[in-house]
Amino acid sequence: MTEEHPDGGAARGAGAADEDLMRALYQEHAGPLFGFVLHLVAGDRQRAEDVVQETLVRAWRNIHRLDPAAGSLRPWLVTVARRIVIDGHRSSRARPREVDPSPLELLPAEDELDRALRLMTISEALGDLSEAHRRVIVETYLMGRTVNEAAAELGIPAGTVRSRVFYALRSLKLALEERGVTS
Repeated sequence: MTEEHPDGGAARGAGAADEDLMRALYQEHAGPLFGFVLHLVAGDRQRAEDVVQETLVRAWRNIHRLDPAAGSLRPWLVTVARRIVIDGHRSSRARPREVDPSPLELLPAEDELDRALRLMTISEALGDLSEAHRRVIVETYLMGRTVNEAAAELGIPAGTVRSRVFYALRSLKLALEERGVTS
């Protein structure tokens, strides 16, 4: 019974000789081939290891065609490795890299982003107000206090709170318009 060769054909009856040839091929050429490929893949060690492995697998599949007596096999191996790198480069350009979508799930939804941007803009606009105007806006709108509660908290008359809120809102509207916020 004949042993099946990886390419589908019958083995030459020299399975042990093929194994020895592959071991010798690996020992003699794997190191230099790795260095060559590492340069081609811009220092990506993982990619270089994959290319060298694929090159040696192709050599093993074509072992029946390789004649070690014909001279060095390194030019053939280098050509195969270079073609593997080129093919990999072409396929990566033809098809975008797949990306793990899980980091996108951590980003806030569009509504949350809009809300955050609005709050940042309002905070910046509040910084343009005078201290007195900013304090009445904070007490009434942000803290949710009534005019009388804000007056008691700030230690000023309720009428002054109303007046400052009116002018503070007008100044705030102008500050927001300067930042491109309308309506």
